[in-house]
Amino acid sequence: MSGAPKVDVVLHNAVVVTMDGTLRVLRDGAVAVAGDRIAAVGPSVDVLAAFPCAAQTIDLGGRIVLPGLVNTHVHTSQQLARGIADDVDLMTWLHGRIWPYESHMTEEDSYASTLLCGVELIRSGVTCFAEAGGQFVSEMARAVELLGLRACLTKSTMDCGDGLPPNWSSCSTDDCIQSQKELYEKHHNTADGRIRVWFGLRQIMNATDRLLLETRDVAQKLNTGIHMHIAEIPYENQLIVQTKGIDHGTVTYLEKIDFLRGNLLAAHSVWLNKHEIGHFSKAGVKVSHCPASAMRLLGFAPIKEMLDSGVCVSLGTDGAPSNNRMSIVDEMYVASLINKGREAYISGTTNPTALPAEAVLKMATINGAKAVLWDNEIGSLEVGKKADLVVVNPFKWCMVPLHDSIANIVYCMRTENIESVMCNGRWIMKDHKILNLNEDEVISSAVKRANDLLARAGINLPERMNYM
Repeated sequence: MSGAPKVDVVLHNAVVVTMDGTLRVLRDGAVAVAGDRIAAVGPSVDVLAAFPCAAQTIDLGGRIVLPGLVNTHVHTSQQLARGIADDVDLMTWLHGRIWPYESHMTEEDSYASTLLCGVELIRSGVTCFAEAGGQFVSEMARAVELLGLRACLTKSTMDCGDGLPPNWSSCSTDDCIQSQKELYEKHHNTADGRIRVWFGLRQIMNATDRLLLETRDVAQKLNTGIHMHIAEIPYENQLIVQTKGIDHGTVTYLEKIDFLRGNLLAAHSVWLNKHEIGHFSKAGVKVSHCPASAMRLLGFAPIKEMLDSGVCVSLGTDGAPSNNRMSIVDEMYVASLINKGREAYISGTTNPTALPAEAVLKMATINGAKAVLWDNEIGSLEVGKKADLVVVNPFKWCMVPLHDSIANIVYCMRTENIESVMCNGRWIMKDHKILNLNEDEVISSAVKRANDLLARAGINLPERMNYM
């Protein structure tokens, strides 16, 4: 026994949904964790026999073990703005609500916002997320380190465009590039390797060609990613056609200037034609599909066509003001339904197989890992990968009976079924309790800061919100 391998914990008597290359599901499975890595995945009897001296052995009583979910499009800085921009068009949303709000944020506001967002992410089973871009990356990093999450953080950069707040419009192309280089040097691969720094471009309407191409080159040199909102609304495409002299829109232009690369994460990507989907596929561009946000502000993205063309499509929630629910669990359910509905509308006949449960779960796990360029270490439960996992209690009214684990996860699971979450080999939520911070204090601080920030920004909300 003295020569037996040492592990920290063995989780056994579980339904283990591996999301590996063959999508194995072990009905009486176990996962062994040593340090920050997975040491074994297999039948309970085999794993227990291999590690008799585990520091801790936990009988999960038939609960489900999943890879940690990956949310590939999150605005942590917008969490305090939940509810300030409902039922308005995108340009009003940006120019009239969100940019005034974000431009008045302080560093401490950003920290409080990221903590609050992180709590919601953890409670929905997320262990890794891709930040879409904010102003205070150092504060995001401070919050992520405390939360225990894994993240790809980006600064939102804009060097041109209409409607920018005064304190943003003075940012030059050189400033945009240099500030991100400095953030990369300061924070990349910190927090025990859980934090990576990417380069961020808000959208093509706020980026010069020089910013686009220099961002492409610097990110490639540093071997990191680029996160950008792409082809969100018809107006965006129309503007690019008018100003750039091309025949369609953003993706066509980005392909023309040789911007598209395999390290590009294209958020939303709603208004693409067949040729542009081909450009994404050829270049290896990854897509973050945010179905709830798209339904509110943008439209129906051609997800089935992208998947059929070999594009890696993942799932994101977007930010609290454009979705309100920061739950990737909800996004799985919505993604499946709206894409089945879209297929019926386009073809004139129903096709329930348009986006099946296993495809949706892949989008939230291994495809998410590929989208954030981390699939060699996360996204599936395999020996040698990072110990990022989620324990789901299916024995609640919303998930029983459990005939098909994959289908029940996508179509039935709710955030309250998420019982425990481990990231990098450490529990960050155990038995529904967030471990690394005081959740009540986070909420109290966030509410106060949100109210103060709204007043500073001078945002005029519709009368229905001015309750007496």
